[in-house]
Order: sequence, then structure tokens, then C-alpha cells
Amino acid sequence: MTTLLAVVLPVFLVLGFGYLATARGWIGESAIDGLMKFSQGFAIPCLLFRAISTLDIGAHFDPALLGSFYLGALSGFAVGLLGALLLFRRPLEDAVAIGFVGLFSNSLLLGLPITERAYGAGALEANYAIIAIHSPFCYAIGITVMETVQARGGPLRHLPGRILKAMFRNSLILGIVLGLAVNLTGITLPQVAQEALDLLVRAALPTALFGLGGVLYRYRPEGDLRVIFWAVGCSLLVHPLVTYGLGRAWGLEVPAFRSAVVTAAMAPGVNAYLFADMYGRARRVAASSVLIGTALTVLTATVWLALLP
Repeated sequence: MTTLLAVVLPVFLVLGFGYLATARGWIGESAIDGLMKFSQGFAIPCLLFRAISTLDIGAHFDPALLGSFYLGALSGFAVGLLGALLLFRRPLEDAVAIGFVGLFSNSLLLGLPITERAYGAGALEANYAIIAIHSPFCYAIGITVMETVQARGGPLRHLPGRILKAMFRNSLILGIVLGLAVNLTGITLPQVAQEALDLLVRAALPTALFGLGGVLYRYRPEGDLRVIFWAVGCSLLVHPLVTYGLGRAWGLEVPAFRSAVVTAAMAPGVNAYLFADMYGRARRVAASSVLIGTALTVLTATVWLALLP
């Protein structure tokens, strides 16, 4: 518990400072919007570009590892979407954004440090294999479903173009695609460009977290608690349960099994809010799910760590 608090508490302190600064009027909502635009449009894409461009993509690629994790993620997405639509009577576009909360776990900010502290630095190989395709996979699913929903009633021949346009208009996807291009071609960036990227990368997560704190003040829970806890349950229970069951059924080796389940059991990542904000749908639910889910991870991750071999 102390280890998990040491990992999660700094995240809450930055979130809390952003929340307090907004609540007290020390920073305006337009400034918070600017911070989120900077982090979402520039800093986080640079972080993804840097990570993908230097990653050994071929190492530790295990179909059982990726299958168990991503089928679990798809289960969280489906259950979240259907529950929001059928149980809570949310509009279909809202339901897609709520489903995305169950799809996108915090593999980077929580999954990596918790796995490292629990099992050591040598246990992170499978985590990196998951992270390599995490954002592209989740955004491809979310954007495809959302664009399909928004295009209902229109001619289907325009749908592929709409999906591709939405994906490549997304700076996060552009960062990943460009990083992959650099990785596969073996291009070496000039040292000065690498140092400039590193400056932006160091700003990415703290800026996003501080800005999200301000967003949480704007979209604090008001009558949405049932659907928020439904979305959080999809992230913290459905995703890791399916991953755990598939990993055992497919005989996943212990180190990879641990990484898959721990990563699946993490709270929704900040990208859950960024996706909702991109489409202007269920922003209150997504923002609050990140906060509440991160708090509950202290308890749920302790249980998962106790269950793992």
C-alpha cells in the first residue's frame, strides 16, 4: 500500500494543485484550456514520438500477451458503451466516449512504475510491448466507432475518408505515426532536435495533469456518479478480469502475465478525457473517471498484486 501511495500520490498532488488553482481563481479557465491544448496538441505527441522512435518494436512481441491485454480492453469498451447506452440512457455519442474510459488504461503513468516497484526494472519488457501500440490501437477503435456513429444516416462511401481524416487530424496519432516512421527507417535526429524534443517531453505529463485538475473543477460530478462508477468499474474490473482469464487460458509466461494484468488494472488514463474533449462528449464523466479511478487504483491494484503469482 505504501509503495502504491508513493506512485499515485504525486499524481494527485499535481491534479489537486490544478484543481485548487482553478477553484481559487489563481488561473482562469481560458488558461486551463490553453494548457490542455498545449499538452494534447504538442507536448504529449512529442512524448509519444520520442518513445516510439527509440523503441525496439520487434523485441518481446507476444501474440498471447497482446491478445489477452487488448481483448480485455475491448471488453471494457463494449461493456462501458452498452451500459451507458442501455442502463443510463445516454446518447450514443456519449456512450462511445464513456466506453473509451474502459478501453484506455493508464499504462504509462501508473502501469510502468507500479510494475517496476512490484517486480523490478527487469519486469518491464512486456509493459513496453503493450505501450508500443497502446495509443494507436485505442484511438483507432475509438475514432472508428465515433465517426461511424456520427455518420449514421449518411452515405457509407464517405466513412473511410472521415475515419482517416479524424485519425490524421489527431496530433497524438501523428506523433505515433512519425515516431514509427523514424524507427523503421533508422533516421537519426540531430542532437539539437533531440534536446528540444526532450524539453517538450518533460513538460508533457505535469502540464496535462495540472490542466486536468482545472478541467475536473469545471466538470466536477453533478448527478453523474452512477455512470462514472460504471465507467470506472469497466476500467478497474472488466479489463483486468478478462486479461487475467485469457492470460491463464493461453499459458502466458509469468513475467508477461504480471505485466498484462497490472497494466490492465490501472485507472483510466488522461487520454480518456482527451478523447471525450476531442468530440465534446461526456467530458464530465471522463474527467471524473480519471480522478476517481486513480484514487481507487490504490486499493484495487493491491488486490491484483496479491492475486498474481
